[in-house]
Amino acid sequence: MGLFNDRKINNTGKTTVPVWFMRQAGRYHNHYQNIKKDSDFMSMCKTPKLAHDITMGPIEEFHFDAAILFSDLLFPLEQLNMGLSYHSGPPTLEVKLSNLEAINRLNTIEDSKTFYQFQNTALSLLKPSLPKDTTLLGFVGAPFTLYSYACEGAHKGNLIDSKKGLFDGRFNKFIELLIPNLLENMIVQREGGADAICLFDTAVGELPFQEFNEIILPVLKKLIQSFKKIHPDCKIVYYSKLTHLDYLEAIDEPKIDVLGIDWRVNLTEALDRLGDQYYIQGNLDPSYLHLPWNELEKQLAGLWNKVTKSKIGPEKWICGLGHGVLPLTPQENVKMAVKYIHEHFNY
Repeated sequence: MGLFNDRKINNTGKTTVPVWFMRQAGRYHNHYQNIKKDSDFMSMCKTPKLAHDITMGPIEEFHFDAAILFSDLLFPLEQLNMGLSYHSGPPTLEVKLSNLEAINRLNTIEDSKTFYQFQNTALSLLKPSLPKDTTLLGFVGAPFTLYSYACEGAHKGNLIDSKKGLFDGRFNKFIELLIPNLLENMIVQREGGADAICLFDTAVGELPFQEFNEIILPVLKKLIQSFKKIHPDCKIVYYSKLTHLDYLEAIDEPKIDVLGIDWRVNLTEALDRLGDQYYIQGNLDPSYLHLPWNELEKQLAGLWNKVTKSKIGPEKWICGLGHGVLPLTPQENVKMAVKYIHEHFNY
């Protein structure tokens, strides 16, 4: 698993910092668009051969050091019979957590191992297709992010209803249903061959620190600790958007292996304060991939300068974006960025 201790050594005998991008297999990529011409999003996720082919596209063309399963984090809401659909483009739900009665009516569609088998199969196809030193990543949505989507029907706005639900019983009630389902989702992905499982928490940074610390962290820790009891050798990556260093320090969970950070966090400080406990991943602004190459090159050089200024240094850093690759990102910039990182981010 080249993201961690067994990193690649280049032809000069130096260690190369590994790189992968969230949403590296996505709409910006011609390979993805060519497959999408004859399919739809749900089918691409749920047809293992298509998910395999989409996942492999950026590995074969751009040579990332990790492949992340092409899928979606909202499938646990479909499994809970909330009527997930992508027919209009963005995901929609027929059911929202508008009150406690709505949660009482939820039920799982089928056994979780059966429901998530499409991810297991796609991962089992990917494992032998990848270079031996390329890490295979599965992923799920973190509990609060899934809960907030279930309340709001989208990750936008001020999440007023989601925040109200923290105090009127809806969060606790929903979490009782979600956590066993989510744990099974993680197990199914690991059994399919994932070397690491990512938990993406794109909504949690909207919360005040007190609610994050007192309400969300206990749930997150319980999920991760339960998973590690079953699969102690599987790495855990936790990415949270909009969280400050105080939030990240409060996590203090030895079962987490990697913390992903967005571009608002000081990378040097993050490595110095957190690098003893975790690998740190990030934190290039995805918008910078839209810059002319000479400007993007300067941004990458600046990122490396921040890493080398830290006391921890590059040994505990995984290069990546502060969030996912944006639509319309120039493919050539992605290719040149990965090449630049492999050639210059060495120690």
